[in-house]
Amino acid sequence: SCMFFGAISGSAVAATSAIGSFMLPEMKKQGYDVNYSAAVTAAAATTGMLIPPSNILIVYAIASGGVSIAALFIAGYLPGILLGVALMIVCAGYAKLKGYPVGARLPLKLVLQKVAAAIPSLFMIVLVIGGIVSGVFTATEAGAIAVVYSLMLAVGIYREVKTTELPGILIKAAETTAIVLALIATSSAMSWILSYEQIPQAISAAMLALSDNPLLILLMINLILLLVGAFMDMTPAVLIFTPIFLPVAVELGMSPLHFGIMLVLNLSIGLVSPPVGSVLFVSCAIAKTKLEAIIRPLMPLYLAMFVVLMLVTYVPAISEWLPAQFGF
Repeated sequence: SCMFFGAISGSAVAATSAIGSFMLPEMKKQGYDVNYSAAVTAAAATTGMLIPPSNILIVYAIASGGVSIAALFIAGYLPGILLGVALMIVCAGYAKLKGYPVGARLPLKLVLQKVAAAIPSLFMIVLVIGGIVSGVFTATEAGAIAVVYSLMLAVGIYREVKTTELPGILIKAAETTAIVLALIATSSAMSWILSYEQIPQAISAAMLALSDNPLLILLMINLILLLVGAFMDMTPAVLIFTPIFLPVAVELGMSPLHFGIMLVLNLSIGLVSPPVGSVLFVSCAIAKTKLEAIIRPLMPLYLAMFVVLMLVTYVPAISEWLPAQFGF
């Protein structure tokens, strides 16, 4: 559910809030451990950071100085699906171990009815990604088209939004946009200062002086980013650390595309890492549990996410094979 939701919203917090609001009460009613349920919901929501359209991949494209957004979107599919499957394997093993109940099979007719009702929403994935990849419109134009299409669905088809609510929605969207633009403007100035002072080159030289083993240096970068992700939100982390570590990665022979996917996956783990992990707080609030109570159930999920991170880091084909098939 979170993987599909991520493919529409591109926001881990939104996925946690939306999926958790109806899944967590149901899992609790069925006898599932509430803390583990909250941990699973939080971890699963991070798949939306990789599965396009992803807001943070667009931010990375800006911070990196011109990596193709379409290429990044396509590159995010396999790592995002791999992350989702890894979490599913852990969940399946845990459910088997704990003897959790299995949901009743729904009648095929009802399943087809629900799928048919969801087709207009799911078509937005095809519209946005298909339009970008085919070159019909740019990623920026795709955002505008997605907003118009969502408005048509919300107001005209599903009738979940009233026209009287639109002014408030637009004001909230303007506030969020202003915050993101302020972050980008500030980080651009910081990037210029870093370049002027040749700080990325100095860091690159220092790290390469420590070791000439690319595997070890990439591991060091990942460990630093994991620590950063635990204390800093994703957007500022991407804007600040891309100009610092991207030159190092390129020096090691890693493509900016591959580095971007590794960076976003790494910082996604930070979304479910205390003390700052914003997704954890949302999940805990919905589940009505405490942060410290879900840390232990999170451990197997952390391990699965870390294994996927290492695979993405050291197997470039996971990120680069699919974009290559589309000519990127």
